[in-house]
Amino acid sequence: MGTKAGQYIEAHRASFIEELSAWLRIPSISTDASYAENVKEAATYISERLEEAGAEKVAIVPTAGHPVVYAHALSSRAQAPHVVVYGHYDVQPATPLDLWTSPPFEPAIRNGRLYARGACDDKGQAYMYVKALAYLRATYGDALPVHLHFILEGEEEIGSPNLLPFLEKERDTLKNPDAVLISDTAMLDAQTPSITIGVRGICYVEMTLRGPARDLHSGEYGGAVHNPIHVLCELIAGLKDAEGRITVPNFYDAVRSLSDSERQAIRDIPFDEDSWKAPLELKALHGEKGYSTLERIGARPALDVNGIWGGYIQKGAKTVLPAEAHAKLSLRLVPDQQGDVVAKQVMAYLQKHTPPTMKISFRPAHSANPSWLTTDSVAYRTAEAAIAAVWGKKPIPLRCGGSIPVVAQIANVLHTPPVLMGFGLPEDGIHAPNESFSVAHFLRGIETIIDFCERLPLLVTSHA
Repeated sequence: MGTKAGQYIEAHRASFIEELSAWLRIPSISTDASYAENVKEAATYISERLEEAGAEKVAIVPTAGHPVVYAHALSSRAQAPHVVVYGHYDVQPATPLDLWTSPPFEPAIRNGRLYARGACDDKGQAYMYVKALAYLRATYGDALPVHLHFILEGEEEIGSPNLLPFLEKERDTLKNPDAVLISDTAMLDAQTPSITIGVRGICYVEMTLRGPARDLHSGEYGGAVHNPIHVLCELIAGLKDAEGRITVPNFYDAVRSLSDSERQAIRDIPFDEDSWKAPLELKALHGEKGYSTLERIGARPALDVNGIWGGYIQKGAKTVLPAEAHAKLSLRLVPDQQGDVVAKQVMAYLQKHTPPTMKISFRPAHSANPSWLTTDSVAYRTAEAAIAAVWGKKPIPLRCGGSIPVVAQIANVLHTPPVLMGFGLPEDGIHAPNESFSVAHFLRGIETIIDFCERLPLLVTSHA
């Protein structure tokens, strides 16, 4: 870090890491109502840090669910470009706790990595912007190179159900910014910087099968009463064929095919499949026939069972024929699929194939539409140049398999496609036990954001 910004970051690295660690200690789990006060605590903490960094008009905005932290850092340069920063401070549940090497909400540094739930997704990446602002205020005072607008929400992990009303309310303030930055994605690997140019959509459905009126003795009733767990397994197995294609009627009708040039661009990515699967201890990969691993992850839809339960699952034996069986399903979607349409298709398929011995019910959860983003905007070119300057390599465009609901919402409401400038790595283990974030990536991410903010006015002017 030989630049002025790099020297500043290195001089403050200990305090930066401790501040982030204090935020990570707050279990801001949005999906569990019992953690609602912790979510508020996390919102309060980051609002205070934003004020310390030099933001003004910092507000914790109530919603029908968890609050949005909303702040502005405005420049005295009236013509400075406007940059909207989005991040989230809620985190996934930390279970199963026994698989964590250190407790999930007691941050620990091992081998250059900061371990904690939310370390990468997304507290660590969101906090980079707070410290970038601190540097910019210390360096430029009121004459910031850009106007910064912060939106940090507490519901991303449950599908951002209340963010759209907030965006629409603030539409006139935020509309048509020069750039929207989101750091909630990963690079290809530590040696290959990249910018995400697409995220898949998602629809999430919970299903319940009910058979007999109560749990039954499997000896007295087994063989004469249909078992809900058996039926559930059969229904789930029928959702895919032997070649990995989803069998739901009309499911692929809206799927946008990759062009020959897009497939070639994916083939050109320096992706080492063996190295990718080695830490996962996988002997072989599996997916839709006719597509590469990167195509399956970033450009083709997928269906997965996220949880399945029913009957007796404790230690020892209990000969029970259960009355109910349950499963949680998620489907990752690509352009031009729509989450609500796919959810209806899947539920209709399962309803049709449920035998008359069972009653099936559904609880649709969140859904989000997919987004493929432009690479020819001034904001993208600025991010590309900033990453190249700090990391020493031009980043490659990369499609991401995950879902960020706000991407499509921001593009539609603010009329500016976001730039997904993430600094995570595949080995960060987001959503899993032992989630972590590379300390080096955290610090270099701050430097990259600073470079972006200093560089954007030059490119905006030259483009005008």
